[in-house]
Amino acid sequence: MEDFLTLQGEGYHQGKAAYFLRLGGCDVGCVWCDVKESWPAEAHPPVAVTEMAERARQSGAPLAVVTGGEPTMYNLQALTDALHAKGLHTHLETSGVNPITGSWDWVCLSPKKFRKPDPSSYGKADELKVIVFHPSDLAWAEQEAARVNPACRLYLQPEWSKEKEMVPLIVEYIKKHPRWRISLQVHKYLNIP
Repeated sequence: MEDFLTLQGEGYHQGKAAYFLRLGGCDVGCVWCDVKESWPAEAHPPVAVTEMAERARQSGAPLAVVTGGEPTMYNLQALTDALHAKGLHTHLETSGVNPITGSWDWVCLSPKKFRKPDPSSYGKADELKVIVFHPSDLAWAEQEAARVNPACRLYLQPEWSKEKEMVPLIVEYIKKHPRWRISLQVHKYLNIP
């Protein structure tokens, strides 16, 4: 759908220079999605894997972040192979609803209540990022955290339109449950993509 050089705005790698490859197509449909234009795959012309990898290399960023839409709709092995061949670290951002393919240096799993991840996704997660849209999402986050490996980093992220309401709840929650961290969408504060 699009690709661009920016800073990673969320989670563990926040603030690092990153080249984003946003794949068109989504089979999840989050109500709060801020890139709904990515959902129809047919609206975005195909781009060769080699071209995507070369654009990422030319950016000078050390990270290539593959996101969507929902990138796990596709077999991503050829893309990760091409990115690694160009010397890039590969990061995936996914809801995990489909099996994860490809060779990833980092996987950020952001599960959704209304469409659960494929069970195999939990063991591949380096980072669990739960979007907090409602106070009940905190209890659900704990259920999801119980499914990832013990080394997985845990993040609670306020849904952007509910940020003023959810941030105080998240802050208080983390004070009582310090294994969690907060993830803020810093790129939105900075007004960058």
